[in-house]
Amino acid sequence: MPNIKSAKKRMELSATARVKNRAERSRIRSAIKRVRSAENATDGSASLLEAVAMLDRAATRRLYHPNRVARIKSGLTRHVNSLG
Repeated sequence: MPNIKSAKKRMELSATARVKNRAERSRIRSAIKRVRSAENATDGSASLLEAVAMLDRAATRRLYHPNRVARIKSGLTRHVNSLG
């Protein structure tokens, strides 16, 4: 347990950020699974748009590394294109 006031504050802020980040990563993983489990191109492209928007936000906020986001988006796009 920290004794310094600023260390206590950082600990509290880190805890709230960790909860938010975990929730956001979970939503992103679910969106990616929806794209990968799409049966046809129309469903896939609709869920791809949603997933790409979430991934771009995550890259902007440095939740994921931008290069990782680019790789994921590329793979999802190739998957959806192979459906149609």
